[in-house]
Amino acid sequence: MELETTRLRLEPFELSHFDGLRAMESDPEIMRYISNGVVKTPEETLTSIERVQSRWQQYGFSWWAMREKESGEIVGACCLQHLANQDGAPLEIGWRLNANYQGKGFATEAAQAIVKFAVEQVGVKYLVAVADPENAASQKVMQRLGMTYKAIEQHYDVPCVVYELHL
Repeated sequence: MELETTRLRLEPFELSHFDGLRAMESDPEIMRYISNGVVKTPEETLTSIERVQSRWQQYGFSWWAMREKESGEIVGACCLQHLANQDGAPLEIGWRLNANYQGKGFATEAAQAIVKFAVEQVGVKYLVAVADPENAASQKVMQRLGMTYKAIEQHYDVPCVVYELHL
């Protein structure tokens, strides 16, 4: 299920996205809020793509690679998934961007498309987003989406700021 925005094409993870995803997952600066700066090995990136493909089959949503239309480059990744990958948990939207594309509105643009997809295709009425409490940039995206601060909760085995959106 590809989604399109003004500047982006959101494509469900495929093996052809490997290099673009590796660029993010091998950068400790990008991973600092995701895994405390621990980068993924190439094998872990491949396993992640395969796991995401399985989730697409199971749920009809998961992670998209964010491809800039103009350049064709993978600028990041974004998702709709069960919070902390726990079946039955609220649906979560999330994103991460390659360093060269941060601060240009791509996360907000992709997240808006995912919110629309979640409402129109999945039928959700409630979404959450989580971030490291020090990740101010992600929290700004959440606020731009109209999300409101809920609390700091434990997810992914770490304390997370939680924002919510009632639709």
